[in-house]
Amino acid sequence: METSGAAAGEVGWYVLGPNQESVGPYALSELREHFANGYLNEGTMLWAEGRTEWMPLSSIPELYSGVTTKDQPAQGAPDVEDDFEKFQKEVIQAEAEVEAIKGSAEDGDANKELDERPATPPDGEEEFTDDDGTIYKWDRTLRAWVPQNDVSSKKEDYAVEEMTFAHEEEVFHAPDIPAPSTLEEINAPAEKENKESDKAVNKESDKAAKRGEKKRKSSEKPDEKKEANKPPDSWFDLKVNTHVYVNGLPDDVTVEEIAEVFSKCGIIKEDPETKKPRVKIYTDKETGRKKGDALVTYLKEPSVALAVQLLDGTSFRPGGKTLMSVSPAKFQQKGDVFIAKKTDKQKKRKTKKVEDKMLGWGGHDDKKVTIPTTVTLRHMFTPAELRADEELLPELEADVREECMKFGQVDNVKICENHPQGVILVKFKDRKDGAKCIEKMNGRWFGGRQIHASEDDGSINHTLIRDYDAEVSRLDRFGEELEESA
Repeated sequence: METSGAAAGEVGWYVLGPNQESVGPYALSELREHFANGYLNEGTMLWAEGRTEWMPLSSIPELYSGVTTKDQPAQGAPDVEDDFEKFQKEVIQAEAEVEAIKGSAEDGDANKELDERPATPPDGEEEFTDDDGTIYKWDRTLRAWVPQNDVSSKKEDYAVEEMTFAHEEEVFHAPDIPAPSTLEEINAPAEKENKESDKAVNKESDKAAKRGEKKRKSSEKPDEKKEANKPPDSWFDLKVNTHVYVNGLPDDVTVEEIAEVFSKCGIIKEDPETKKPRVKIYTDKETGRKKGDALVTYLKEPSVALAVQLLDGTSFRPGGKTLMSVSPAKFQQKGDVFIAKKTDKQKKRKTKKVEDKMLGWGGHDDKKVTIPTTVTLRHMFTPAELRADEELLPELEADVREECMKFGQVDNVKICENHPQGVILVKFKDRKDGAKCIEKMNGRWFGGRQIHASEDDGSINHTLIRDYDAEVSRLDRFGEELEESA
């Protein structure tokens, strides 16, 4: 076996790399080191000159026995090789490296990393020892430092016994039972300790009771804070003012016109019930005429400053002579007694829902802003006709709805049964559709009467108007009929 190992050591062996490239040649001592360090195993493919094919290390007995034995110099083997032979080996190794780099086209990244590695060790040192005692040697083929310690002798895996805890036997010692005389001596200090412990427990319980009282007091404090949510008892200024006071408006101005002009500076709040913009036109209580001022309520506070900046000192209509005065609204208490306004929670939730919808992603940016309006149709019927025929009311409502839907979307049709002028209120979703209805319906003849169509400004509640003289005469006739029948 020694002669065969020596013969195998004289031959230069090539190792088949992971990319099917040949690396080498290696001497027997180098193969032994690589095998000890784990770079070679029994299945590694090897080849030498004179062999017809690549074979695994385990299938080459003379080489396998030499690689697996400890590194001991063979008897009669020269200690120092000739310099010329070393030079030839280095030339062969360099040529093999160049061929391996050229042939491995698939592993381009690995070749780049190999090209970037230095061909010679830094500082010219072939061997160095790390801080932990590991010895590294420079491998010219790999162009890297290779550890030379014998890791084969170290255990790669821990045994099962080393990874588990040993079961220690529990040893119970016999108790030392003291004599009766010593028991009294022992119990005396024990009783003192029990008394002291009882005192300590009592102190702790007193402290715990005091803490509980403090917690109860702290829990009662939020209840006092909740009382602050009650309506105020006196007049107060608004922290967030979203109202604008406007002066210098025309006498025939409408809510829709004001909303159209002031919506350029921001979103105007809407009434959750009527769906109309929150615009209040002030009128004289005695005459009912408009004073020329109004209150506009925005959804957000920055719109107030923008409206003052852009609209203050301008005319409401193009070419108007009167200029508007726009300023943040200031509210004052009426009278000497402050009357708190009752808050409707349901209306407040409804308003919040409308505001969220207006500020949502489906806001007014991508669609046309529609302002609803109500059209008043007069002389459509007489109260006597409705009282005489009970089926006339639903038929009239259906006819008016069908005719008005030709101009646009209709929200509601309301017939004021007792109105002496025979008023029907038609609510359109868009003011422009209402204008079309007024243009077509005003002056038309219906049932022998000429219709008068106009836009309702909301100042009069038509449903409450009744012809009291006609009602009195009707009741008188009814009483006379009852007396005659009696």
